[in-house]
Amino acid sequence: MNEHYIAVAGARPGTNTVRHTVGVVLWWIAACLISVMTVAPLLWTLATSFKPAGEILRNALSFIPQSPTFSNYVQAFTTVPFARYFVNTLIVAFGGVVCNLFLGSMAGYALAKLEFRGRHAVFMVYLASMMIPSIVTMIPTFLVLRHMPLVGGNDITGDGGMGLINTYWAVILPGAAGAFAVFFMKQFFESIPDELGEAARVDGASEFQIFLRIYLPLARSGLAVLGLLTFQSGWNNFLWPLIVLNDPDMMTVQVGLAGFTNNYSTDYGPLMAGTVVTMLPVLLLFLFSQRWIVQGIAHTGGK
Repeated sequence: MNEHYIAVAGARPGTNTVRHTVGVVLWWIAACLISVMTVAPLLWTLATSFKPAGEILRNALSFIPQSPTFSNYVQAFTTVPFARYFVNTLIVAFGGVVCNLFLGSMAGYALAKLEFRGRHAVFMVYLASMMIPSIVTMIPTFLVLRHMPLVGGNDITGDGGMGLINTYWAVILPGAAGAFAVFFMKQFFESIPDELGEAARVDGASEFQIFLRIYLPLARSGLAVLGLLTFQSGWNNFLWPLIVLNDPDMMTVQVGLAGFTNNYSTDYGPLMAGTVVTMLPVLLLFLFSQRWIVQGIAHTGGK
């Protein structure tokens, strides 16, 4: 009997080792499958952007172009004013980043560090607004922008009204102080000690000086994360610019990519070339700011 128990006890470490090995192998297989599923479309897009039209139709799933060509990139910038769309998107994306960082950080600072009546209720309203799908608020937002008095808007309804339609502000203002930006910066400012602001108040600093000179520099990593997310969202935005921008000279790259498709055919080569060019700014921005992003995520997670 004792020998049987000893044999069973001696088998347990080996059994656990086998289970651990099988688990590790399955984990690696799942990780590789997910990686392939994620990276394969990007590689196919890059390969297709260098393929001639005949090769795309003949061997669409190939990841290695047999006759590489740059004609698709030339055609992408000549078929439509893609360079103009690129500039428009840069203006809209960077404008959204500046507004969202400044206004979102100010609102987050107020909700985190200032005591005023209704602060909790205001924060709950912001959180509740994050639960509402953006498609629900598109028509009200469009009507508000449509009737805002700013010279330069176009009257698209014919009733004599002027507004922000067909201007950069029509894309920038609706997300100038987004609920996520306010929530993110509030959580970040709450991790910074209150004693810093109290010491500055004793020295006679105003509330705006405390925010601008003390708390804002300490939140650089959080601002970097929020800035990248805001830029990515503004750069990849398609539906809202399509609604509020109907002038060809004001369109963004995402809307411009639709110019390579019609009811009967699609120019896959120029479309993929334009897609590759469109992805570059976000990738470059991430590469140059990844140190701040890691610090911001670590800071927020370590809280």
